Amino acid sequence: MRIFVNDKPLDIVSHKKLDTSKKFVKGKPIEEYTPESLELRNHLLFKDPSEDEVIRILYALRTGRLKKLKSVTIASAEKRKTIDFIKSRFQIIKAAGGVVQDEKKGFLLIYRLGKWDFPKGKFEKGESPKECAIREVEEECAIKVSAHERICKTWHTYTKDRKSILKLTYWYDMSCDSDKGMKPQKEEGIDDIQWMNKKEAKTALKSSYPSMRYLFSRVTGESY
Repeated sequence: MRIFVNDKPLDIVSHKKLDTSKKFVKGKPIEEYTPESLELRNHLLFKDPSEDEVIRILYALRTGRLKKLKSVTIASAEKRKTIDFIKSRFQIIKAAGGVVQDEKKGFLLIYRLGKWDFPKGKFEKGESPKECAIREVEEECAIKVSAHERICKTWHTYTKDRKSILKLTYWYDMSCDSDKGMKPQKEEGIDDIQWMNKKEAKTALKSSYPSMRYLFSRVTGESY
């Protein structure tokens, strides 16, 4: 499981996953630390931290100066228990969205709050993730879409009204059925909407949220 905390990736993995695939990140070794000696730099690894230590790690991620930090990995013998404990520290909100693609036009991105993004929004009562994703994309972009396979789920944290929020977003691969009336949903803070080819989208997302770059990499297979 990957959670973006203060826009930094926090991976929670099993010991087996660590042994097989997490010893290196982009060719660089991850360094083992304890919360007592926490330095927010490079790629950090914590093995079997206690609940108190997990709280310290989360606090450091949320409040620290993170320019030198690349990622944090928690390797746990009780992965599910660790994940459940981390979730218990937040109020969880669910949302869904889509990566809309067209063979000729490319990827559809929206411009909101000063960043290029993919359309998404919160669940309404009784909706399935796919239903929510279709409704939100169609409302925010004034287009008609078809949703296909789920790409992935993303998790990221933020603070609102002094509450710590953990947002779960379901992402679907989508095709555009019609964009004749396409326009940004201004009341949702969307200022612009554009079709971009892969190169343009990758460039636009460089200054966006890390979770959006992660999503784009899952779709295209390209890393940043």
